[in-house]
Amino acid sequence: MIHQHWISRHSGVLILLPSLILTAIFVYGFIGSSFFISLTNWRTLSVDLSLRDPLWQTYADLLSMPRFQADLRNTFVFTTLFILFAVSLGLGLAILLDRQLAGKGFFRNTFLFPYALSFIVTGVVWRWIFNPETGINLFFDFLGINQALESSGMSPLSPGWTTDPSVVFSVNHILSQVWPAGGDFQIEWGIPVALIPVAIAATWQLSGFVMAMYLGGLGGIRPQIRDAARIDGASEFRLYRSVIIPMLNPITISTVIILIHVSLKIFDLVFAMSGVGPGFATDVPAIFVFEMMFKAARYNLGTSASVVMLILSSLVIVPYLMHSLKTRET
Repeated sequence: MIHQHWISRHSGVLILLPSLILTAIFVYGFIGSSFFISLTNWRTLSVDLSLRDPLWQTYADLLSMPRFQADLRNTFVFTTLFILFAVSLGLGLAILLDRQLAGKGFFRNTFLFPYALSFIVTGVVWRWIFNPETGINLFFDFLGINQALESSGMSPLSPGWTTDPSVVFSVNHILSQVWPAGGDFQIEWGIPVALIPVAIAATWQLSGFVMAMYLGGLGGIRPQIRDAARIDGASEFRLYRSVIIPMLNPITISTVIILIHVSLKIFDLVFAMSGVGPGFATDVPAIFVFEMMFKAARYNLGTSASVVMLILSSLVIVPYLMHSLKTRET
């Protein structure tokens, strides 16, 4: 009787116990082992679990590598461009569909369809689109744009897209003035031109998801609120700018957090579309980890990069979870 009472009292814990054990082993256990390996001398196929001296030397080596510095720059630039493009386009599409246009259901499914594709498929298709020789550049000739430019004495349009190694809007000089360590960077901090097409491809795939998020939020706004704003003399533009869009702020925050998480761990799209790019212009930490672990066999360097990725993700996810929990309790 006592045994049955104990089981009944702790049934919830017993049901969750297998999941808790598996999570502890295959999530937190592997995170711990990765962190430990990042502190060791395991740099070849031969296992060497002796600790480095000094202990954090692997992380110092990692952060001093020009390639990983480029990876951090690319992650920041890609995340910024990706979020700006995807949120703007997704919100715009949601507002258009919210206007009860003819064929709303057809366009909603059409805009959402790219989200069902894998990043590999998207990368292969957009790699062809942004191929300088066979892709979008041919339209400049087909539409007569280049002929018009040449006839007016200007150079024809022929962007290199993902093959362009240049970096625009360099901020190295500004960084060196406001941050003494900024002068030690071995790469040019700015916007890699080759990374812009990758952000466009990611936007194409995820903007439908963003649209769906905003459509859900727009559907939850009561018609009385819209009617009241119109009675007060608000135009449709003012209605969306001052009333509806501010009410969508919780949706915007959730969407941005999800997109940041996607951008920080992006791998397959970049790998299929451009790889590391010219001069590591499109390289990302996930590709760096893959090559260090499975090609170069520099396991301590690969795991240290994965730990850095985990920290970057945690800086975004943990505050969001704490805010969500606090809001739910309130």
